[in-house]
Order: sequence, then C-alpha cells, then structure tokens
Amino acid sequence: MKLLSFHPFSLYSNGGGNRILRRLYLGREKNVSTLVVEGTPLKPHQGNIDETIIYASPLTRKWARWKLRNLLIWLRYNTFKPITIRKVQQAAKKIQYDVLHVVQHGPFCAALCTDKFIINKQFWLSVHDHYTTTHTSFDDAKLLWNKADRRLVISDELGKEYRRLFGDYNYEIITDGVKASEIKEPATTGSSPVIIYFAGLLHITYIPLFNVLADALDALSKQGHSFQLILRGTQRIPFLDNRLFATTYREVSLNDAELKQELDSSDILYLPIKFSIPDFYLYSLSTKMVGYLGAPGAILYHGPADSAACHLLQQHNAAVCCGKLDADELSIDILNLIANKADIAANAKQLAMERFDLQQIQKRFWQE
Repeated sequence: MKLLSFHPFSLYSNGGGNRILRRLYLGREKNVSTLVVEGTPLKPHQGNIDETIIYASPLTRKWARWKLRNLLIWLRYNTFKPITIRKVQQAAKKIQYDVLHVVQHGPFCAALCTDKFIINKQFWLSVHDHYTTTHTSFDDAKLLWNKADRRLVISDELGKEYRRLFGDYNYEIITDGVKASEIKEPATTGSSPVIIYFAGLLHITYIPLFNVLADALDALSKQGHSFQLILRGTQRIPFLDNRLFATTYREVSLNDAELKQELDSSDILYLPIKFSIPDFYLYSLSTKMVGYLGAPGAILYHGPADSAACHLLQQHNAAVCCGKLDADELSIDILNLIANKADIAANAKQLAMERFDLQQIQKRFWQE
C-alpha cells in the first residue's frame, strides 16, 4: 500500500504534527510519499521519506517586517490561493498512491479533496487541532470531514465536536505514542538542583506562563530549594536572566535518542498550555505530554483546568495540575509534585502503556 501524506509542514521540521506523522510512518517510510505546502523557504532536509515541497505564493522571507509579512500572508491565503492549489494538484498527479492521508491544517488542506484525487482511493483525514486555530475555513473542514473514508482525531473531545459541527460519522483516536522501550521506571530519588525540563516551540502566548513559573521558582529558591530550568528549542527569554535559578538553553533537535536522554534525566516535566484560544485547549492533546508520560520524572501541568489534556491527566492522577496564572499557587503545586513525584510518575507510566502504546497506535493507523 502506497500512502501520499499531504500537510503544510515538512516531516523534518520541529513541531507536534511533524512528530506525530514521523512516528506513525516509522518503519513504513518506503511506503510513504509526502506533499508539503510551505510559505517560507526551507533548508534541505534529509530523511527516509521522499518529500515534494510546494512553495505557496507569495513566499515570506525572514527579513520581512511584520506589516509586509502580514500583507504577504493575506495575499497567500486569498488572492494567490488558487495558484498554490493548482501547483499542489499538478504535483499530486505525478505521485502514485493508494491512500491519500490529509492533515486538516492550513488554507490549502482541501486542495486534493476532489474526485480526481480521491476516486478509487482511500481518503484518510487527520485532525490534530480545531479548524479555527489552523487557518482552515469552516467549509474546507466540513468538506474534508464528510468526504473522508477514515477520520483520525487527536482526542475524543475533538471527535465529538466535529461530529456536532459537520456530521455524525465515526472517528478513531490516533495520537503520538510511546515505545515500550521508552517507558522508564519512576525516579525514586531527586537531584539537586531539581531539573525542570521543557522542549518545543515557545509561542508568545506561552510567555505569561513562563513568567509565573519564573516567579514561583524564585520564591522557592528563597526558601532554600535549588532548580535548573532546561529549555530545548526555544528562543532566549530575557526575563529569565538574573534569576535565583539557572536556565540552560539547548538548540532544536530531531534526534529522538538525544531528546529521550534529556527527558530521562529530568525531575519535573513542565507542560504549559496557553489560557487563550479555548478552541485550542479544549480539544487538542500535546505531543509533548505523550513523550513526557514515559519519562522517569513527573509532569507539572500549567494551564486551563478544563482542557482536554488536564482532564486526561487528572483522571489518571498522572500529573500535578495548576489551573491559574498565580506564582503562589504554582509554588505550592511544585512542592506537592516534588513530595509525591514517584506515585504521580508511576500513574503516568500506566497511562502511557494503556493509552499511548506506539506499536498499537501504528497498528490501528495502518489497519493491521
């Protein structure tokens, strides 16, 4: 079976959607081709999967100031959209495939949702985030949902919402996963300093959470506690300078072994979820959270109390959850996590094995 994977990001760039697909396709790379729409120039990436990159018109350059950047994006999503769609369709004609797998993300995601590309093919749809958070139109999201042969969603909350919005069709939950070999025994002892770890993109909407985290760590440091905050793949954050705790920055890496080693050496795995945009936090599950579940340390969730991630973690007592932007509250929760780290981490490993076993997720995806 040959699968054509269509999405607006390279598999070999940093991001949650990229990671999910790399893990789903692991071991099946020869059966997969990808068609990628990008709005900014990419450096050549090397991987085991053939990628065809279509550059949307007009491209956004790194040197473009925000006013020019916004104008270029508006032109790309509106005036020049038909041109990009034609380029995507012309490229798809040259690729042999039995299954079209589309990730609902971006303004071009329905470009191949026509009889020419799905007739006599299997059409699988993956939905990682609510359409309102992905620059996808209501009409395109509805078209994809109704035309798909399989609907693969990141959470039960998202599946139910799409059923309500677009049609009462069956859906399957397909997420990132954890290999059995990646699930480590909970740490029974702590380190000094206590290592707090965060890996991934740090959008501007996460800055308020890190500000509160910094204030909480300063307050605890004054009480005699010692912390090291390790940030992997983020930009430099000026307000973390001159604090009572150490901050270490590490560059972006797609090396799973390297990232796993960092996870396994951390005491607290920081999982912030932005309080803004309810359509994001109510329905999405962080790939970061899935990776955290298998590590020896324990998860500190910081974000809305009614998010899909918080519900799941609290249901299984797999994290300490702080639902406020309040340094005093977060300080108490950090101490609670340190005191009960072994039990909370053990519950997280159980959740990883029951819900996020990568081998079982791959089998469901490939219908084995």
